[in-house]
Amino acid sequence: MLKPMFGHRPKPKKFDLPLRYYDPKEEEKKKDRIRIQSKTRRPNRQGTKVLIYAFLLFMVVYIISIL
Repeated sequence: MLKPMFGHRPKPKKFDLPLRYYDPKEEEKKKDRIRIQSKTRRPNRQGTKVLIYAFLLFMVVYIISIL
């Protein structure tokens, strides 16, 4: 608590960056994994939801106008 009052500044943390080498086989594995994940996505169902909400809104307005 007293250190900042006497001009002490925190030093940046030191870290050791592990050396990495380019491995073409590993890159191919990563690309295949990414391709597989992208194929399993579900299709976007936003259009269906909009139609359902529009139909429900139409039914509510229709019922209110009858009464």
